[in-house]
Amino acid sequence: MSHPHPEQELASRLAGAGNEGIRFSALPGELLPQDADAAYAVQAEVLRLRKAGIGGWKAGAKSVTGPIQGAPLPNDCVHPSPATLSRGGFRPLGLELEIAFCFGRVFAPRGAPYSRDEVLEGVQCMAAAIEVVASRYQEWPAVDKLAQLADLQNHGALIVGDYVPYQPGYPFLDPSLFFTFDGEDVVKGAPANPAGDPRRLLPWVVNHCTARGMTVGHGTLVTTGSYTGMHFPDKPGAALGRIAGLPPVELILA
Repeated sequence: MSHPHPEQELASRLAGAGNEGIRFSALPGELLPQDADAAYAVQAEVLRLRKAGIGGWKAGAKSVTGPIQGAPLPNDCVHPSPATLSRGGFRPLGLELEIAFCFGRVFAPRGAPYSRDEVLEGVQCMAAAIEVVASRYQEWPAVDKLAQLADLQNHGALIVGDYVPYQPGYPFLDPSLFFTFDGEDVVKGAPANPAGDPRRLLPWVVNHCTARGMTVGHGTLVTTGSYTGMHFPDKPGAALGRIAGLPPVELILA
């Protein structure tokens, strides 16, 4: 059976998945996004069906020169630190330590893309953040990449520490950091963001939004990918992230 509106149908299934999840292997092939634009259309429909506003954005890249992808963050999934969330509310549950940025100006749609300099001049502050990685697909991570992109790029929640003023000279390539779960170091290897300098992701977010007729408002936050890989805690506990020069960020999984 073909679906006349596959993007709406996939969004409906993702928005209604809840803790039970949906079997990716059971999805009809015609529901899978055919390209990134289709996946982004599903993202927007998921938020509409959830009656959620945009609480920020996430963006990332697999390499320093690799393509950038992103997703809107539902406003009910963004929390100030310290935050307490139910361990059972996410399946799977991965934790990442990131840097989030906040804009101090408005970027309205216009005919030409915003330049890197324009975007970085609009950054007002930055903070440490913990992203909870989760999926609505039971078979994750063995899931089509565009289907994961449609699922808000595997977003579960974001916990944001206190902001400090943006520091253009900050060592974004290799900041000193610590990430622990119940006091145990969970960072494997040298901390690094696969995108390189995470600020290169910010112009993409601004231009992704404005090209689609969306205004990036004053106070919009963007979290920019993990410095620590992904940690999968197998029990409740407390995650604590410390990035040099930024206030700590804490998540308690109850």
